[in-house]
Amino acid sequence: MADQSDVEAALVSLVAAAVYPDGTAAPSVVVGPGGNVVCRVYRGMPNGPTLEADIAQGVMHATVFPADTAVKNTTRFPRVWQAVAPVPDTLTVSVDNLTASFSGVCAAGQLAGIAADGAIFPYAVQARDTPPTVASNLAALMRAAGWLVDYGGTALTVPAARLFTARVVAGGMSLQEIKRQVQAFRISLWCGDPLTRDAAASVIEPALATPNFVGLADGSSGHIVYAGGTTTDAGADAALYRRDIIYTVEYPTTLADMTPAMMFGVGGIEADGAFIAGLSG
Repeated sequence: MADQSDVEAALVSLVAAAVYPDGTAAPSVVVGPGGNVVCRVYRGMPNGPTLEADIAQGVMHATVFPADTAVKNTTRFPRVWQAVAPVPDTLTVSVDNLTASFSGVCAAGQLAGIAADGAIFPYAVQARDTPPTVASNLAALMRAAGWLVDYGGTALTVPAARLFTARVVAGGMSLQEIKRQVQAFRISLWCGDPLTRDAAASVIEPALATPNFVGLADGSSGHIVYAGGTTTDAGADAALYRRDIIYTVEYPTTLADMTPAMMFGVGGIEADGAFIAGLSG
């Protein structure tokens, strides 16, 4: 089911696809005084010492986290099962040993996933995605979980995996909405100079404003609406230039008869937790 973390992940993917349309293996499209700027895009607040060190090196951060406002309950629909409309098979993935390569055209509503030694990593494809950004986002998910991932272009390799596969499927076959809420999220740009901040905002703002809906990992969607923003010039830290962009997202909490993990079959688990059986499906 969708929750706050799924919405944050969807917003991160929108921002990452905007600044790295060809994936993180290629330079970002944000151009500052020194050329193409390295952009770190992630959920949560930045770590102070890391941010300070990166700013000194000309690296910017783009973070996504909940705004300091109350979540509003907007539950209003009956609890009925609804079939999710099938999505065309326009994005494909091929697997060669421990490497997954993506190709084709991305469409919102598709789910791309990697399974490595029983660990499942689903990614909700967004309309602005490309095969390189899908591979890049999946690599980021796996790295955040501690996996060593080699990524480049449209392919990623997990050299330490013993069992490895990848799939692209549509969302859940049917969903039942059990509640609905509106929550505000803050997309913050942390930059070392105003030119970089303005260049980043000119790329990221349209990416957030264009879609009316963002796809979530359970196959549902969240309605995204601009809610304001603020700009900070220097202030307490003369080396930091920040811009906050705030969006509200109305999203459901759902029950599904096919979750993202069912992109793959299941294997056996030994008593000590080791994954021993092969993946199917």
